[in-house]
Amino acid sequence: MLAEGWNNAILEGLAKNQKITRKEINFQSVYWADVMYDNPDPNPDLYKAAKPGALKRYKDSWQDYLWAQALDFGGDILDAAKKLVGLDAAADHVLEKKLQDLHKYYTDKAKRTELRDRLKKAIRKNSDKRIMLVSHSMGSIIAYDTLRELGREEPKLAITHFVTIGSPLGLPHVKYQIIKESSLVRAPSIVQSWTNLADRRDPVAFDVYLRDDYEPNAADVRVKDDLVMNDWGGIHHKSYGYLRTPEFTDIVRTFI
Repeated sequence: MLAEGWNNAILEGLAKNQKITRKEINFQSVYWADVMYDNPDPNPDLYKAAKPGALKRYKDSWQDYLWAQALDFGGDILDAAKKLVGLDAAADHVLEKKLQDLHKYYTDKAKRTELRDRLKKAIRKNSDKRIMLVSHSMGSIIAYDTLRELGREEPKLAITHFVTIGSPLGLPHVKYQIIKESSLVRAPSIVQSWTNLADRRDPVAFDVYLRDDYEPNAADVRVKDDLVMNDWGGIHHKSYGYLRTPEFTDIVRTFI
């Protein structure tokens, strides 16, 4: 169901943002939640089309400057910025849940290995093709770690475009764990391009600017941060909302 929703969101974005009508795309899903949870979500979100006029391109504003400064200074300034962009108690609860997922991932080596091996298998299977790897939320951490490992194991592999959406890769704890494994926080060596899409209202993508946190790889590939408007509502974290933003559609159109 989740894979179908991703496929529908991408196709809807192409149709509404670029006027490109396709019945299908060469899309493959690598699922990870079944490894992390004993029981699947009993009430998964069914895909629903965007409301007319809902898919809007993000426009930079003075608030972006304030947010960047708040991330640098923290404390009371950061709390004020959170209120400004609508990060409330409900958003804090979601972030707390994600932190629990992170703890499970980093402390259970068997699960961590299984998750990375699952993605490695899919990448190797398609290594003769151009690959755009799109990862959301916790999946972006799994994808990043997997790409770093593959860079050491098979340096000739290539990922044409790595896209992270609603990603917690900017969290200090995540960067600390990366340093424990790889000593340097940087773009994966086998990535030819990396774009990070984030909605400022998404509590999981709390640090929307990864460029300041991740060094370039040896080929001088840096992460490009792009702010978007996730129209799904709620806490603006849902993958479907990210996958049909005009900015994501631009990436897909260039790739295909």
